[in-house]
Amino acid sequence: MFSVLNAFNSFPLASLEVGHHFYWQLGNFKLHGQVFLTSWFVIGVLVIASLAATRNIQKVPSGIQNLMEYALEFIRDLAKNQIGEKEYRPWVPFIGTLFLFIFVSNWSGALIPWKLLRLPEGELAAPTNDINTTVALALLTSLAYFYAGFRKRGLGYFKKYIEPTPILLPIAILEDFTKPLSLSFRLFGNILADELVVGVLVLLVPLFIPLPVMALGLFTSAIQALVFATLAAAYIHEALEGHGEEHEEH
Repeated sequence: MFSVLNAFNSFPLASLEVGHHFYWQLGNFKLHGQVFLTSWFVIGVLVIASLAATRNIQKVPSGIQNLMEYALEFIRDLAKNQIGEKEYRPWVPFIGTLFLFIFVSNWSGALIPWKLLRLPEGELAAPTNDINTTVALALLTSLAYFYAGFRKRGLGYFKKYIEPTPILLPIAILEDFTKPLSLSFRLFGNILADELVVGVLVLLVPLFIPLPVMALGLFTSAIQALVFATLAAAYIHEALEGHGEEHEEH
């Protein structure tokens, strides 16, 4: 067993160190440098794609412009279906940012051989492979959730926490924080598990068997991005509508 583990650690494409990180020291704070590096890469890809799509806009789109317009239409429909036609427009940028960042992050972990780039400690991986990234996305969703309800109904938004009885106040508060956090653990667990499975299969059977698993990983990575963005929009819709209220737009 120890010989297998040693071989696993010596193969740069198949290794995955869980719990080891490359830190940047900033005063009294330690930053996960590897997460920042891969996150900046994903942000750079999205910025470059956006600039390329809008540099020379054509009436009949093609190439990267066509791809980005399709993505925008997809995100717009997602937000409209979850939040409602009357109130979805201000939330399209937020939902779109969540979906595109998670989607590109997940695919970067599946398509880019990050393991070839050596670090003093730890190793590069998809940003969503780190629990800090997914929890940060969940906290942003929680803030958006509270902001949506407070902006629409003011202090009256907090009445839902004591309805139908104030005894349920702790449960109502806990529910609002656990829903987005459950998204973060699901996303983190799926991406980490996918990279571990692919790493083990590349080690054991390096030619053919990992390819279908990698293809399945690309599919599940896209689904995870869709699930996170869809549920984030659903939570925002819930905050806007309130508990027990009817959908006025339908």
